[in-house]
Amino acid sequence: MNGTTPRWVAAAASVGVVAAAVHGAPAVTAATPIRRRLWPTLSGLGARDRVAVTFDDGPDPDSTPAFIRVLDATDVQATFFLLGQMLEKDPSLGRRLVENGHDLGLHGWSHRCLLGRGPRATYEDMARGQDALTRQCGLRPRWYRPPYGVLTTSAVRAARRLDLTPVLWTTWGRDWSANATAESVSSHVRRRLAPGGTILLHDSDCTSAPQSWRSALAALPGLIDEIRDRGLVPGPLRDHWSVEAAKLSVSTTNRSGDGTR
Repeated sequence: MNGTTPRWVAAAASVGVVAAAVHGAPAVTAATPIRRRLWPTLSGLGARDRVAVTFDDGPDPDSTPAFIRVLDATDVQATFFLLGQMLEKDPSLGRRLVENGHDLGLHGWSHRCLLGRGPRATYEDMARGQDALTRQCGLRPRWYRPPYGVLTTSAVRAARRLDLTPVLWTTWGRDWSANATAESVSSHVRRRLAPGGTILLHDSDCTSAPQSWRSALAALPGLIDEIRDRGLVPGPLRDHWSVEAAKLSVSTTNRSGDGTR
C-alpha cells in the first residue's frame, strides 16, 4: 500500500455523496422564502380571498379539544395534520374532528425528520399513518406535511404512491418554544400573513416545549379576527384550491424529487 486512496473507494464515496444530495434535495423547500417563490402551492398559497388555518402534531386529548371549541365558537373549520401514533392513543378525537367538519392531513406515523430515513422506512411510516387516519376517522387524508417541514426524494415519491399532496405553509407562529406567548405567536403569524396564505400552528406539545400549545390557543381568536378584518375567509385547505390544481402545481416539486433539479 502506498497511502493512495484506491479508485474504487473514491468512486464509492462520490456515489454516496451524490445519493445523499439527491435524497436531501427537496429539503431546500423547508426555506420559506425559496419555497414561496418557486413552489407556491407547496407553500400553501391558494385563492387570494382565503387563508388556510392548519395545525400539526395532534390529536392530543390534553389540548386538541380546546382548539375544537375555539374553532366552533368562531365558526371556522381548519385542517389538522395528524400523527398516526397520536391518533391511535385516542381515535375518538380524530372522529370528532371529522364530525365537526374539519379537514385532515397526514403528518406521518411518527414525528421524525425524514433526512434520516431511507425509501422503505419513509414509505412504511407514511402508509401506516395514512391507514390509521383512514381506518379510525373514516376519511382518507389528501394532504401530507412532513415532520419539521423537511421533504426528501423518498417522501415525495411515497406521497405520489399514496395519492397525497405535500403542503407546507406561508407563515407560522413559532409556538413550539418554551418562551412563546400569545403575543409572540400573533406577531410571527402577522409578519407574513397575506391573501391566499396558509398558517401553521400546533394543537399539541408532543414534540414541543410542555404546555407550549397554550400560546397558540390564546392567539387563535385574535388571528381569526385579523383574517376577517382584512376581508379574507379563514378555513381548511380543501377550500383553498382543488385537489387537481394542487397536484398539478406540486408536480414541479415531484420532478425535482426525482433528482432533476
